[in-house]
Amino acid sequence: MKIRKLIITTAAIMASCSTYASGQFLDTSIVHHPKDGVVRLYGPGGPHTALIKAAAGFEKKTGQHVEVIYGPEKKWSKEAQQRADIIFSASEQSMTAYLENYPFVTSKDVMPMFIHPAVIAVAKGNPKNIKSFADLINHPMKIVVTEGKGTYNTSGTGLWEDIAGRLGKLDDIKKVRANIVAFEQGSGAAFKSFQNLKADAWITWSDWPIANADKVDMVTIEPERMIYRDFNLAISPKADAGAAQFSAYLETAEGAQFFKEEGWLR
Repeated sequence: MKIRKLIITTAAIMASCSTYASGQFLDTSIVHHPKDGVVRLYGPGGPHTALIKAAAGFEKKTGQHVEVIYGPEKKWSKEAQQRADIIFSASEQSMTAYLENYPFVTSKDVMPMFIHPAVIAVAKGNPKNIKSFADLINHPMKIVVTEGKGTYNTSGTGLWEDIAGRLGKLDDIKKVRANIVAFEQGSGAAFKSFQNLKADAWITWSDWPIANADKVDMVTIEPERMIYRDFNLAISPKADAGAAQFSAYLETAEGAQFFKEEGWLR
């Protein structure tokens, strides 16, 4: 009897964990009804800087109002489940996680639009004279990295180890890990930690130092270690007609220019 109770209890816990992992913020009581004349996009910080500029350009051109809501998912998830015309993200693994919470879009709706390279953000003036990722391996450094820690959706999850392990050398991963002083949930939190800890390097995406050029400088990563991930979006089948028009605008020379200025590539 005790064994049976243990099995039942364990199964219940596993089922609970499975439900949490599949749709952490999903509220099935919310009715998805985005069509109201305003195109709303929801997603993480990072791509938002280019999107906001593109939205302004699109509205000036067409008169269609576009709102970009961004930041940690928990801040906008419930509203997005009701009002999102478009869900966007800064990596494929991040979008795959979003799909669990916004079932009105599926994997078939996801459209890769731009890619961005990983870079090293350093303090203004680059006081440690960091020239490559190899410097983060071969010298004592205070490094900040972005991680989801199993509970937070961020495009930075696993980025540092992908770069460190790119050449197939376990020792490179060991040395970088030994230099990491903070694993932060989300790029915004990582950026704050980088500043507060007066760290030497933050492994991030190109759009962050470009958008914050007054606070940090950017060091490119050597080609043999370079990692790229994409900006992608998914349009709700119930979206305002302007959503598809805005997506198409991003692929024009005019729309793509806003992303190019923020470090995104096609």
